[in-house]
Amino acid sequence: MAERALSDILEEAFVRCRDLDAPLADRLKAFANEVQRAAPNLMASVDALVSRLKESDAGATAPKVGEPMPIFLLSDEQGRLVRLDDLLREGPVAIAFHRGQWCPYCRINIDALARAQEEVAAEHRRIVAIVPDRQKFAAWLKSDAKAAFPVLTDIDNGYAMSLGLAICVGDEMKHMMAKSGSDPSLSQGVDNWMLPIPATFIVGTDGVVQARFIDPDYRVRMAVEDMIAALRSAS
Repeated sequence: MAERALSDILEEAFVRCRDLDAPLADRLKAFANEVQRAAPNLMASVDALVSRLKESDAGATAPKVGEPMPIFLLSDEQGRLVRLDDLLREGPVAIAFHRGQWCPYCRINIDALARAQEEVAAEHRRIVAIVPDRQKFAAWLKSDAKAAFPVLTDIDNGYAMSLGLAICVGDEMKHMMAKSGSDPSLSQGVDNWMLPIPATFIVGTDGVVQARFIDPDYRVRMAVEDMIAALRSAS
């Protein structure tokens, strides 16, 4: 019997973990455990990358609580231009950076955010996701999660870079990701293997950051309960 491709094994594990009736953190941890079992070498490379990023304080210069969130003008999954200030006229916004539609952790997170948007939409609170993917891949990510919020395209990680959130994965991680079926260059349209550090910013209508979550370990994301609480307390 032919050996199954690692990408197929991980996709099946992703579906199981995404569909768990459990908090986001537990779903992400469950998938990380599946990766550890199926590809321990990949997980070792991830651990090494995360250690290097944390040692260099990656993401530390991003906007902090009490600071203004730099404005953006990005296209959504339908090619429409979206301005941050236009979003803020309707109420506080949670801005969530994701690595791309190929990332299972991001797909699990987007799924959780889609459910959260349903909970806060009537309160004039919004969520937007930002990815470095081209439009058709952003559209696929939105459709896959059945998300009601826009998925914006940050070409060449320009906005993420301006916030100090863009990182290069390095040759070792590039090799391990490609082996597992993850190739950001296909969705980004550029072969620089640069990715955003997943991060979430809660921005009030005055454009000031009310709360944030940044962790170079992309296996960890802001708790949905914390994000909703911060959105509801923002004005």
